Parts: sequence; C-alpha cells; structure tokens
Amino acid sequence: MSARSVERGGRRFAVPASLGAKLVLILTGVGLLGAVALTLLLATVITPSFNQLEDGAVDGHVQRTRATLTEFASKVENTVKDYGDWTDSYNYMGERNEAFERDSFSPLAMVNLGVDGMAYIGNDRQIVIARWLDPKTEQDVPAMRAVLTRTVAAIDPEKALKGKSSASFFLKFGDRLAAVGIARVRKSDGSGEPRGYVMMARTLGSAQLSTLLQLTARLDLGRTANDVIVTPHDGSINIAVPIPGADGRAVATAAYDVPRDLSTLGQRMLLLAVVGSSVLLAVVLWVLRRMIVRMVLRPLNRVEQHMGVVQESGSLGLLIEEPRGDEIGSLITSFNAMLKQLKDLREQLEVQSFTLGRSESAVAVMHNVRNALNPISTVLSQGASRQQPIDKDILDRALGELVRGDIPEARRQKLVAFLAAAVHAVEEERENRKQQIQIGREALHHVLEIIGQQQEAAHERPQLAACDMSDIVAQNATIARYSGGSSIAFSFPSKPHLVMANRVILSQVVGNLFSNSAEAIAATGRNSGSIAVSIHDRGDRVEIVIRDDGEGFDPEKTPTLFQRGFSTREHKSGGLGLHWCANSMLAMEGTLELKSEGKGHGARAVITLKAAQVVPVEKAA
Repeated sequence: MSARSVERGGRRFAVPASLGAKLVLILTGVGLLGAVALTLLLATVITPSFNQLEDGAVDGHVQRTRATLTEFASKVENTVKDYGDWTDSYNYMGERNEAFERDSFSPLAMVNLGVDGMAYIGNDRQIVIARWLDPKTEQDVPAMRAVLTRTVAAIDPEKALKGKSSASFFLKFGDRLAAVGIARVRKSDGSGEPRGYVMMARTLGSAQLSTLLQLTARLDLGRTANDVIVTPHDGSINIAVPIPGADGRAVATAAYDVPRDLSTLGQRMLLLAVVGSSVLLAVVLWVLRRMIVRMVLRPLNRVEQHMGVVQESGSLGLLIEEPRGDEIGSLITSFNAMLKQLKDLREQLEVQSFTLGRSESAVAVMHNVRNALNPISTVLSQGASRQQPIDKDILDRALGELVRGDIPEARRQKLVAFLAAAVHAVEEERENRKQQIQIGREALHHVLEIIGQQQEAAHERPQLAACDMSDIVAQNATIARYSGGSSIAFSFPSKPHLVMANRVILSQVVGNLFSNSAEAIAATGRNSGSIAVSIHDRGDRVEIVIRDDGEGFDPEKTPTLFQRGFSTREHKSGGLGLHWCANSMLAMEGTLELKSEGKGHGARAVITLKAAQVVPVEKAA
C-alpha cells in the first residue's frame, strides 16, 4: 500500500495514497468516533441517572441518621418533661427533702428512666443535686458527676430551651456523648412560677448508634464540622452527619460507610452498553467495507489498471466491462467515451503540433528581434532630427571675411576663435554620431545573433556555458538607454558573477526585461526613471534582481503574467516576451519570477541560475 507523508505541527504523518486505504481509514475513524460518541451519549444518560439515584440514597441515609438521633434525644426529652411538669419536683425545688431524693432521684429510679445522668438546676444556674451512674454497677460515679456538674454549669438553660418548656440536644461529657433533655420545673397542671430546671442525659456510643442505624457506625467526638460530608471511594461512600449541640453547632459526628451498589450497577450497565454497541458498530463497518471493496474499489481498480495499460502502451483501447446501471457503470461509459475523444484529439494534435511549434518559435524570434531593433530605430530617428551645429552660410561668410587683408586685428581674432569653435563642434558631433553608429552596430549584431541562434538550435536544448552576468547586464543596459523616449538611470554591479547559461538567450531575456521596465517607466507619464540590478550568490545558485520604479502591477495578477498573450498594461497586445523568457529560463535550468507591491510601487524581476565553477579564459590571467 503506497502512502505519502504530510507534515503538520512539526510532525510527519503517513497518509495512504490508495482510495481503498483511505476508505478503510475513514471507516475506521468513523467507527472510533461513533464508539466514542456512543460512549459519551450513554455516559451522559446512564451515569447521571445512577449518580442521581446514589445521591438520593445518600440523602436518605443522612435523613434517617438525623431522624434516629432526633428520636433518641426526643425520648430523653419526653422523660425529663415528666419530671419537669411534676408537683413533687416543684416542691423539692422549693424545699429539699430526703424522701424525694430516695424515691425519685435514686439510682434505681434513674435505671428505670433509662438515663445515665440527672441534675436539678436552680434559677440562679446553680446545681441543686446531680448524679451520674455507672451502667455496670449502677452506682454513682463521682468523677463523672463532676464532669456533669461542669458541663451543666456551662449551659444557659434559657438559651437551650429557646422559649419552650422543654428541649433536647447532644453534649459531650468528657470522652462520652449523651443526648440531653432539659425542662422547666413546674406543677403537674403547669401552674406556678418555674423553680428551676431538671436535666437528664443518656449516653450514646458507637455500638448503640450502629444498632439504631442497623449498620456499622462510629462516633467521632473530635470532628465538629457543621455540614454533612460525603466522601466517595471505589466501592463505598463515607457519610459524616453532624450531631447538633445546645447552640445548634455540631459537637460530634456520626460516620459510617455504605456500599456503592447503584453506581457499580450503573458502571456495569454502561460497560455492557458500550461493548455491545461497539461490537454492533464493528460488524456494520466490516460489512460496509466488504461491500465497498466489492462494488466500488474493485471496478475502480480495473479502471486504474486499464489506464496504466494505456499509459505504458499508448494504445487507446476501450475498457470491456459488464453493463451496470449505477454510477460505476456511468463512469466506465464516460471513460470509454473519453478514450475515443482522446484518440481523435491525438490525431489532430499530431497534425497541428509541428505547425504551432514553428509559429510560436517564429513569433518569439520576431518579438526579440523587434526589441533588439528598437535602439537602431531610436538612433536613426535622433540622427535624422539632429540639426547641424554650425550654419554653413555663416561659416562661409566668416571664411570669406577672414581671407581679406583689410580687417582689423581684433576682428580677425574673433573670426579665428569662431572658426575654431565651429571645428570643435563639428568634431564633437562627428564623435557623437560615431558612438550612436557603434550602438546601432552592436544592436544589429545582437539581431543577427538572435536569428543565427534560432536557426542553429530551433529544436535543441540550449548549450550552457559559463557567462559573466555582470557583463551581459552592462551590455543590455547600454542598449536599453536608447530603447524609449524616457531618460533611464541604470545601476548594476561591476564585479564578475559567473553563471551557467546560454549567453545569447540570457542576453535576450535580460534585454526583454529591461525593455519591459522601460515601458513601465514610460507608462507612469514621467520623463525619467531608474533601473537597479543587484546580483547575489546563494550557495550553488546566483540570484539576479532587476528593480524598476515603473507603474508596477496588481499582485493578484502574478499567476497569469507568464501566460501567452497576457500583458499588465491596458490596450497592449502581446505578452509573448514574458512567456518566452520564462520558458527560456526553464530550458537553462533557471527560474524567473515577477513581483510587485501593487500599482504605482514599481516591480522587480528575480532570475536564478546555476553558479559556474569555472573561470573564463579572459579573466584567468
């Protein structure tokens, strides 16, 4: 299976080149995406539902724990309320007597009431009597009685009651937790001014809490967080429920672990759904792959094989296949029709190719010859329009007057100076004409070289040799100064730069580019402009940049500049020059680029050629 590599983000990835491999890759990707999407969909449906059920179960545990603690404390409150609304208690708080303490405040009475601690408190918050029993011996424990006394002394009964006749809450008594009930001491009918408070305490341990909750629970007296804390683990959830004190703040925490049955069930259902759907999706993708291979890839492979036979043999034979009424059948029919058209077009092309080649070559040669003849036309036009520096009649009169012997000496000297100036002007004009004729000869020689080169190598690849790029630029710059009506200032390097090229063709390319730059300068409406040439060595390549300050062109037109017949200037036909220049540079293993920042910003042509490794003979000395 062939593949091509693509670089993305600094990494290279192998991308299959065949259609079958791409379809397999696409189906695999679709399958993976489908599995992921299905997993996410099921996860968003199943997992939240079971999590919600689990949250409801946790909330149920919390509510049941609070209800159990409230019920436990309420029993103590109901018991203490009986002692609070009791005339005997009311009378005892008015005047202490041993009979009440012996009958109603005895250890046996406390055991019957099911409380571990009990105390009467006066309205001045002073302890009247207090007692704490050991549950095993049913005897008073002085140490715990002292703890009971200190704990009760720290409580404000009125704040604990909150305006009611009785209340219940939890308190810590040393290292023990107890449910506390407190009530005002009044008569049995509820009359009379309250004479104090009666308080009872019933201890609550971890074992007793576990029995009440019917699960393994523990009391944490050191943890006094006021909020319910739920901590999930892998197979269980730890729940910590605060136990409120007299002021509503937690005095301890009831903690226990419950199994995560619902979430585990949800995970198993999710896994089963994902596995089942993934298997089903894999089966569907496998069937689709087989069908695609059978109905699409194999017919396309036969078309590809037939195209390979056509490419190797050149025979445009038709593809024979069983008739099909689908898109593949339509493709084979269109393919056979295309082969028939190609066969006809190839026959026509063979007839036209030679004629077209000769025509384009002739047009290119005439375009280059026209550019080379422009300087000759300019020189001849300037010579024909140039006036004589000295009028012949004036010169004859001066000579006639000078041969006379009766003219004054001062007049004679002026005539001699005039004639000397006239001779110098004539000599200067003659030298100027000689230079223009020399430029015309060079341009004409250039035309003859173009024609001769075209005759010698019309159908051959140009022979490359070491050429001095600086010398070619200098020669064409001298000719280009006379290629138009604008005054053009040239700047180019004098240091030799050797490149591998055909000197005549390279000179034509540079001349064409200079001519285009001169026309671009003239198109701006200015009478002057500049063309700057810079040459840079780029390793084994040489880069030549020709920059002008002409009218420039739209950068969006760059891809079409080298098309045959295209021109950057309006109302100008042609464009074969750039088309020919680009093809010539490719034939010399070089490149040609045109760049511009836009209209009015000038343009630059960038030529690249191989650097020559040899030194010309005339430079070796």
